[in-house]
Amino acid sequence: MQFNPPLERVTLLRRYKRFMADVRRQDGSEITVHCPNTGSMKNCVLPGMEQAALISDSGNPKRKYRHTLEAVQVAHGHWAGVNTARTNALVEEAVRAALIPELDPCSGVEREVKCGDSRFDLALGDRSDPHTFIEVKNVTLGPGPDDEDDGVIAFPDSVTERGQKHLQTLMQVVESGKRAVLLFCVQHTGASAARPADEIDRRYGELLREAKQSGVEIIAWQVSLQPDEFVLVRDLPILL
Repeated sequence: MQFNPPLERVTLLRRYKRFMADVRRQDGSEITVHCPNTGSMKNCVLPGMEQAALISDSGNPKRKYRHTLEAVQVAHGHWAGVNTARTNALVEEAVRAALIPELDPCSGVEREVKCGDSRFDLALGDRSDPHTFIEVKNVTLGPGPDDEDDGVIAFPDSVTERGQKHLQTLMQVVESGKRAVLLFCVQHTGASAARPADEIDRRYGELLREAKQSGVEIIAWQVSLQPDEFVLVRDLPILL
């Protein structure tokens, strides 16, 4: 995913009302930007600290908030991609480019495909009858400023009943004879592994392990975050 012009470097001052953030530009002016992230952004937004950040410009002066928060510099000098609206597109781009060996695009790649009462982020095969259903999660919960920089990035960053339901649905897909894949899109430059955040959502961790045992494939890929490009670059081990 390329950005032209490149993302603008700013200073994050605060995030509030979940979907808004105030930033200071290099000329000293302050603006409010859109923050498309429904999670807690734990250890992404560091209370009481000003942080470097990257914003994009929609180029649309009619938008209430013309700019969007894309990434923030987190503890230990790493960066985290916080725009969850980018996640599916990043993974789709990688799949179509055949960057992920487990996900062969030759039979077709589809977005937002229904299976029963559920809708999956991606699917492989014919849209009317896919053979593989893929659920994508944006993963950003890394160590805080006072934690050891161990490179293990976790999901979720808050209790997610929706995420729990997704795991149950993936298991139902396997039971139906189809292939089910959960892909952790790790938008954190300090990542060396991914894991479930049992300390935040114990039930999610339990279901994740159950899903793996039932045949759901779980993979993780790290994203490189640069002002001119975000791209999946390598697979990561998952610590279960």
